Amino acid sequence: MTRMGLEVQSRSSDSPYIERVWRSHSSDVDRMTSIATAHWDLVFWEHRGQVSASVQGPESGAGPAPVPEDTTFFGISFSLGTSMPHVPINQLVDGFAEIPDATHRSFWLKGSAWRLPDYDNAEAFVQRLVREDVLVRDPIVAAVLRGTPPDVSERTIQRRCVAATGLTRGAIRQINRARQAAVLIQEGVPAQDVIHRLGYFDQPHLARSLTRYIGRTATQLSDRDPSEPLSLLYKT
Repeated sequence: MTRMGLEVQSRSSDSPYIERVWRSHSSDVDRMTSIATAHWDLVFWEHRGQVSASVQGPESGAGPAPVPEDTTFFGISFSLGTSMPHVPINQLVDGFAEIPDATHRSFWLKGSAWRLPDYDNAEAFVQRLVREDVLVRDPIVAAVLRGTPPDVSERTIQRRCVAATGLTRGAIRQINRARQAAVLIQEGVPAQDVIHRLGYFDQPHLARSLTRYIGRTATQLSDRDPSEPLSLLYKT
């Protein structure tokens, strides 16, 4: 889809390690609203012939983000419970870690050179990360967030959830619910129906959630010609 000079394409994945694969291109836009997300991303971009890469941590709230003009982006958003132990994700909430020595062909990760992945081969790249023990997935966290908690203590669940995602279960639920609400409102679902469908207490509760996590009011989300584009928002 194209919004205000930010062309975005994304797809789901059958890999249990991947939440979504996406790519975008910017033109005639220098800022967007980056909405809250419980997922972390591995992101590559090319601007004026220079390739860069970083690990982008989860975002606990919405906020403005600069967008370099005429830049091509590619990213892999990882499923909840997936992490790279050598880059503690709980230290990257609302932040990022730069990946050094990125070129058009390769980049440096955990002491080795890796071929640059792309939109079509993300699954093969991630599978290699798993084989090389760069990427791991906590089965307890994955099960809990699917709604099937294993027989372990609440304290263990909470500790492992924060270690694997950087966020508490409560924060993840609030972020995901706000994102679902934003998608529904953009689809034309009345706010009152969204409140009942997603379990918000009342309209002010929904409004506070949207402002905090999406950076938009319900009215602004319904606007087909917004003043500023949003980061990736998709229907799960």
